[in-house]
Amino acid sequence: MNIERGTGEKLGNAGPTLSRGTSQVGVRLYNERLALSLIRQHEQLPKAEIARLTGLSAQTVSVIVRQLEKDDLLIKGELQRGKVGQPLAPFKLNPDGAFSIGLKVGRRSGDLVLLDLAGHVRATVRQAYHFPSPAEFLSFAKNGIATLVDSLPAHLRPRISGLGIAAPFELWNWEEEVGAPHDVLEAWRGFDLIGELAKVCNFPVFPCNDATSACAAELFFGRGKEFQDFAYFYIGFFIGGGIVINGSLLQGRTGYAGAMGPIPVPGPNGPEQLIRHASTYQLERMLVAEGRDPLLLSRSRDDWSDVGPALDHWINLTAQSLAYASLVAASVMEFEAIIIDGAIPADVRQRIVAGIQSKLPELDQRGIAPLKIVEGLIGVDARAKGAASLPLFANFIIDRDVLFKEAQNA
Repeated sequence: MNIERGTGEKLGNAGPTLSRGTSQVGVRLYNERLALSLIRQHEQLPKAEIARLTGLSAQTVSVIVRQLEKDDLLIKGELQRGKVGQPLAPFKLNPDGAFSIGLKVGRRSGDLVLLDLAGHVRATVRQAYHFPSPAEFLSFAKNGIATLVDSLPAHLRPRISGLGIAAPFELWNWEEEVGAPHDVLEAWRGFDLIGELAKVCNFPVFPCNDATSACAAELFFGRGKEFQDFAYFYIGFFIGGGIVINGSLLQGRTGYAGAMGPIPVPGPNGPEQLIRHASTYQLERMLVAEGRDPLLLSRSRDDWSDVGPALDHWINLTAQSLAYASLVAASVMEFEAIIIDGAIPADVRQRIVAGIQSKLPELDQRGIAPLKIVEGLIGVDARAKGAASLPLFANFIIDRDVLFKEAQNA
């Protein structure tokens, strides 16, 4: 199956394709992607079920599956024996069929993940820092990408389909909250990270807002599979989020859709942006006020038990503000669910969700459908994993709204 590169920005030479060159277009490519998408959604499917769901003939499906097997994108599963007829051979995605790399550009850490076609994280590279200069971050990214590429056997390296980059918009803003030197922040304003990475990559790049990438990870690998429409809040150094409508990630005209951080919530002196309440930089400030090192939050990603009373206070404030913000989101669109996730330990996320659920009854919800507040499942790696998913889905998978239409027509 060839790699379509129109949706990504090409970095350097395109490198080897998966097996058949770059000439296949049109209906056959669409049908191949449709088959791969359905198999990914259901984990495994026999040919007869693919034919039923797509409306394609059994002969056409056989040709498609045979070619996808030849391309090493599908592998046979164990025979399924039913009560009647011959046992069916289901097909599933070949994890080694394709790979992608995801890069998260963070204010407190940089993260890289290597993702396979089945959505499994094969390797990670991470570095915590106070706030990096462009040169420091570029060095981390170059070395990390090389490490991930080298972690694959040589014969699988040509199957890397792209580099996804999850980065905050306007990284150089919020100087007071970030606490970085002014000259370092300004250096980011004109820095061409994509162009610099072109010197070390020979595959296309797919840039995306960091919180939107996290929402993509939840959509494709987490609780998002359960809902057609949901609003998503991702608690990071600055809180952000995303919106999914009809099973598709909504990015908006300029990529700012579902930013969530600017939602107004009550503050001590009047309305303030959510970003000033439900963000981990506020917890960092509380630690600094106690004379403690704020970087312990990024160094201990899965356990904040040593943070102490400051954590309890921050969780309460975050839950209160997110309860208001959830009502705002629900007043605009009747979402099936509000999903809460973040670069926070799982037990902290659970406490925040419980706090939101306990505070919602105290707020005026007249005119709004009852809210369903649920935990996300991806956590700290959501932004990097979401970034890594972008090349795979651009090259091999059809949008979820198409899948739902196919299922309705079956």
